[in-house]
Amino acid sequence: MSDAAIQPVLDHVVINVMGKLDEAAAQYSRLGFALTERGHHTLGSSNNLAIFGTNYLELLGYLPGRETMRADLWAHPAGLTGLVFKSVDADLVYATLKSRGVPVMEPMSFARPVALPTGAQDARFKVIRVGADMVRNGRTFFCHHDTPELVYRPDWQAHPNGVTDIVEFVIASYEPARTAAVYDEMFGPDLLVPVQGGVSFRAGAATVLVLEPAVVADRYAGAAPVSEDGSDRMVALTFKVASLATPRALFDAVGIAYRPYAGGIVVSHPDAANVALGFTSS
Repeated sequence: MSDAAIQPVLDHVVINVMGKLDEAAAQYSRLGFALTERGHHTLGSSNNLAIFGTNYLELLGYLPGRETMRADLWAHPAGLTGLVFKSVDADLVYATLKSRGVPVMEPMSFARPVALPTGAQDARFKVIRVGADMVRNGRTFFCHHDTPELVYRPDWQAHPNGVTDIVEFVIASYEPARTAAVYDEMFGPDLLVPVQGGVSFRAGAATVLVLEPAVVADRYAGAAPVSEDGSDRMVALTFKVASLATPRALFDAVGIAYRPYAGGIVVSHPDAANVALGFTSS
């Protein structure tokens, strides 16, 4: 059995905005992300996407009257709640994780219509979800794109803020090694690398960082790092840009505050649907 299907490569991230899709889409458009048209899943949720070179960002929520559909999603706190890896073979991912003793659900298929100049087509996916008990306040799963050409479209990959990819995904945890253990089980051994205040691992173009809350707050403009009960939270993203002058000029023009941080600038979580957003050119 090849392990090629379960390499840690970031596919997309999910920001849970619940019933505030319009508000979140307006926030992210103002931040310089060119969002796709609102999409509607066959399972009942709705989204807007920001597509980059090798990964993308999903604003996920529900329309009025649909809050009871996919109710398990809305039990998570508002903000970053999904760390999603690429799959090249859904059945192989499922079988491999099962063989490694990782609680995992069978592949599930769904779709959403995509509006194109030539007419609507269905983007089709399979997801393989890691057991809910393994990840606090969020989800980790694999996404298999049956129709990647309906997601990674060049005309959707140019953004006014200059973003080309997501390069960091940040989880705040008082016990980083414990939190990251599931990823070592999924992709290891020897996946995790010690860093100041926690651990990290590479995921394609991105690095996943599991850090102590104080380190997160210091680096990401006081990002709300943990839940009231002290449990883990997914809290911050960093994006690659060719030049920091591009997002700086945009934020200055529209009046969005930002601060310097290691390697770039950061917009605090109240300005971005409860997710701190870093921008780096390094």
